[in-house]
Amino acid sequence: MHTVRDSSIDDRAAVVLVSPAGVAATFVPGAGMVGASLTLGGEELLFQRGGLIDYVKRGKTFGLPLLHPWANRLDGLRYEAAGRTVTIDPHEAPVRLDENGLPNHGVLGASPLWKVTDTGEGAAASVTAELDFGPAPLLAAFPFPHHLEVEARLEDRTLTVDTRLRADEPVPISFGWHPYLTLPGVPRAEWEVALGVATRAVLDDRGIPTGQTEPATFTRGVLGDRDFDDFYPELADPQEFSVAGGGRRIVVRFEEGYSHAQIYGPAEQDLICFEPMTAPVNALVSGDGLTVSGDYAARFSVAV
Repeated sequence: MHTVRDSSIDDRAAVVLVSPAGVAATFVPGAGMVGASLTLGGEELLFQRGGLIDYVKRGKTFGLPLLHPWANRLDGLRYEAAGRTVTIDPHEAPVRLDENGLPNHGVLGASPLWKVTDTGEGAAASVTAELDFGPAPLLAAFPFPHHLEVEARLEDRTLTVDTRLRADEPVPISFGWHPYLTLPGVPRAEWEVALGVATRAVLDDRGIPTGQTEPATFTRGVLGDRDFDDFYPELADPQEFSVAGGGRRIVVRFEEGYSHAQIYGPAEQDLICFEPMTAPVNALVSGDGLTVSGDYAARFSVAV
């Protein structure tokens, strides 16, 4: 039987989903509904970086965070979308700026506004949380009121995350997730990856797409000393990514609503990220591939 139990991380309430297959997934609703841990047989498969404390205090992502209302970075502090012109004041809005002064990963990092609305156990273990994107500091960066719902469901060895956005008025859809995956006890250079991508975007020196693309030349093989911080505007079929080594394999599948991917994996760190995204990098500014909707659902899964 799958079970749900209460726990805590750094004095913050956490919800642990437990599978009889030996998998446990931990979420912290009061810190951005972040997936703080995913273990198999007690071994951690999510890279921790600075952990929950750094995420809360400094906005440094780890584990499995939601990036909303935009994933990755924007080319500046001004954008036009869904009939509105927005200028982001970083002193007023809760944005995090990257080393080039660009707003990065939205405004909900470690947000305390999430409320648990349901849990379930039995054939699967699940937790559902909701957030009202309406308070003034959030709307200062993204003036589109809406309602978010996230359900995390663990069944056997597969964690599925559903994200649903609803609003009375159309909202630009540009969110994503950022799973930091790792294989404990296996040298990164020996990891084998398979990437469900077709084309790679040409980026400028700030990580912003130039509008040009090229074929994705590396889609399968040993990771070696390869370094990734790449955006892929066209995915392959199936939309599936994996990393394997030491007898383990982690598979990320874009099940619904995710049309683009960012892959992040600095050569000096034991991690690889296959990031599901609902829109291209910088879509709020460029308008390229940007969906505007009052009802949007997206789903991805992580199988271990």
